[in-house]
Amino acid sequence: MKKLFFSLCFFLSTALLLAQVQTGKASYYADKFEGQPTASGEKYRHNKLTAAHKTLPFGTKVRVTNLATNNSVEVTINDRGPYVEDRIIDLSKSAAEKLGFITQGLAEVKIEVIDPGDGKTSDPVRVIGNVSVDEKEFYNFEISRARPSGFGVQVGTYQELVNLMRLTDNLKKSYQKKVTVQVKIINGIKYYSLILGQFPSREKAETFREELRKKFPDAFIVEYTRL
Repeated sequence: MKKLFFSLCFFLSTALLLAQVQTGKASYYADKFEGQPTASGEKYRHNKLTAAHKTLPFGTKVRVTNLATNNSVEVTINDRGPYVEDRIIDLSKSAAEKLGFITQGLAEVKIEVIDPGDGKTSDPVRVIGNVSVDEKEFYNFEISRARPSGFGVQVGTYQELVNLMRLTDNLKKSYQKKVTVQVKIINGIKYYSLILGQFPSREKAETFREELRKKFPDAFIVEYTRL
């Protein structure tokens, strides 16, 4: 029997998906990605209104507005990225065409969540983060409410607890770091963000994020005092 030790931070942050407005640069997929699988398992199709985002759950629908023209388009998140520091969303080519920045390549945009979805796709169950899920699994775990400080590295957000438990067990063994789970409730649905480590400085957290980059390319640093 395995034991998992979770530190559950119960922060009701509906603002993350429903009230948060992000602004920044948008890019769009190059033609070479046509037909390639996205992180959700769906294949990229340039004529579909889809997008990649670093943290929003798959199935989330967002409105993207070109701040220069005020043109808007609604897209569904089905991929992770973009992996360029100053970009916040990567759009399908047809979405970029509707926003009118194909020639420029980049656009300053605003992102607003209009439907958080269910975090799922229509594809069959897949292996997530190299963690498979068996039909029958049993876990013992101890829960304590935590008040973490400093900085951590968020590696993903999950809706299914079993995926979270398997991944947490593997990460604790692989990296020997404290694991914190931030609980978010959006429209009555719980989402669980998995955060590794409690580092005294952003620089130390950044060093650890680099260690995780190959397995979790979209991992990012969080400051616990601002959660």
